[in-house]
Amino acid sequence: MPEGARIVLDAQVLVGKPIVRGTRLSVEFVVGLLADGWSETEILQNYPTLSREDIIACLAYARDILSSEKIFLSSSA
Repeated sequence: MPEGARIVLDAQVLVGKPIVRGTRLSVEFVVGLLADGWSETEILQNYPTLSREDIIACLAYARDILSSEKIFLSSSA
């Protein structure tokens, strides 16, 4: 990860899942809150260690992972 990156991987925290730097909040958790309909304001009120930039970084991380995903369709006979 680049120096100063908001999203980090640490094998000692959450079994190495990508997390927001300085927290134990995973990208998966933050994106899940958004998927469940939480607003940015609700997230920031409930998780004051997060910033707007952290939420954006979580979404960007998820976007980057999905953009590199490869799907191979198999034909069934």
